[in-house]
Amino acid sequence: MRRILITAALLAIACAPEAQARKLGSLDFKACSLSTPFSGDAIAAQCTTLQVPENPADPNGRKIGLKIAWITADRDDAAEPDPVFMLAGGPGQSALESYPQTANAFAETRKKRHIILVDQRGTGGSNALTCKEPFDETELPTPQAASDYTTRCLATLSKRADPRFYTTTEAIQDLETVRKAIGAPQINLVGISYGTRVAQQYAAKYPQSTRTIVLDSVAPNSLVLGNEFARNLEDALDLQFALCAKTPACVQRLGNPREKLRALMTKLEADPPLVTYRDGITGEGKQEKLSPAMVAGLVRMYAYMPLASSLLPLQLNEAANGRYDALMSLSKMLGEQMSDSITLGMQLSVICTEDGNELKANPADEGTLLGNDFANYLVAQCAVWPKGVRPAGFRAPLKGNVPALLLSGEFDPVTPPRYGDAVAKTLANGRHLILRGQGHNVIGIGCMPKLMAQFIEGADAKKLDVKCLEKLPYTPPFTDFYGWEP
Repeated sequence: MRRILITAALLAIACAPEAQARKLGSLDFKACSLSTPFSGDAIAAQCTTLQVPENPADPNGRKIGLKIAWITADRDDAAEPDPVFMLAGGPGQSALESYPQTANAFAETRKKRHIILVDQRGTGGSNALTCKEPFDETELPTPQAASDYTTRCLATLSKRADPRFYTTTEAIQDLETVRKAIGAPQINLVGISYGTRVAQQYAAKYPQSTRTIVLDSVAPNSLVLGNEFARNLEDALDLQFALCAKTPACVQRLGNPREKLRALMTKLEADPPLVTYRDGITGEGKQEKLSPAMVAGLVRMYAYMPLASSLLPLQLNEAANGRYDALMSLSKMLGEQMSDSITLGMQLSVICTEDGNELKANPADEGTLLGNDFANYLVAQCAVWPKGVRPAGFRAPLKGNVPALLLSGEFDPVTPPRYGDAVAKTLANGRHLILRGQGHNVIGIGCMPKLMAQFIEGADAKKLDVKCLEKLPYTPPFTDFYGWEP
């Protein structure tokens, strides 16, 4: 009898549907999992695709599918009616691909609320505007080279997309369409980096649909993406390198990291060395010249994360002594990860429409690590990229009574705390928290997951007890390969 029961059970499992469909509002979902190569275990979710017009003004025209994931609340049967929408950064990142790296930040929030992820049109599973052709790293990076690459990319993408309709304006309309489809009376928005622009634009256009907003690493509506990157990075490096100056062992063993970075860039511009290094992912031995652009890119990525940037003084000291292999290996590895995570076509659709006519070189940035290259490349790319329409009032600050929690990292090299201060001034129910010693994207740091959950629950940032943030330590610089001083 037992064997018969076991056999019947196995047959039932074998004959069962692959995944039990679930419904949220009018949308049918099926079981799926979310993961990235560096996020560890896969996260169970429910996924679906919602068809929307590519051109909202032409509902009978070409359709695109919005990829949506639903991470259910811990108490699914008792979840609050207002879910949380996480809005990814970039512009150009996929929400579904980004979430596994920040999932821990939402652990407390998920106890009572569903998490909804929508791949913004042009990213991830929502008709991604991906330029498949890799950059030719042997070609000198010039505005003309950037323009030529963009022209080739556009020729390929134009067969299946009209880049004019992949901007923030269409994205917030998509979010409202999803809100209605899942039957949520209101939603809570958690925007990260560029996602804070999306959150502010949505809250301005759909105030009745917005219950709360969390803005992590705040980009003001007035910000022209690309114009202030060079200066913001310099300011962040000054703050981070100052930690070495305050650490006797760092000064004694590694000297002045700012001076060593300046000397390294001068050397690389004059005579880039041929470096033998080991590929950080495959372990394969390779040789390549180390360019100034590689080091600038690596330093910028390191500056996002103070834990990583604590290695910079040590790595710069190694380079000063002619050992470049670690810098090269890290530069290549981080560069590949970033290129895989950003959808270039969507990024250009957003920046060229919303910021392109205000992009300009700043003479004061000449001599900085990034210089004016970023702005010059974007100007050249936007000259050939199709542009949508930026609505009137797009630059106006978000105003009103929406409950808002704004977060900044003290050392953020992209969206420094002054941006959060500026946005908070026009939000009567807003509060800005600056996390000591932190960089970009801080909702997962220390007690922030708990504070964010409390804010979303009570919708009152000013009542939060934030004393737990005082425990955040500064990350001291590594003084050798065994770590920092005890």
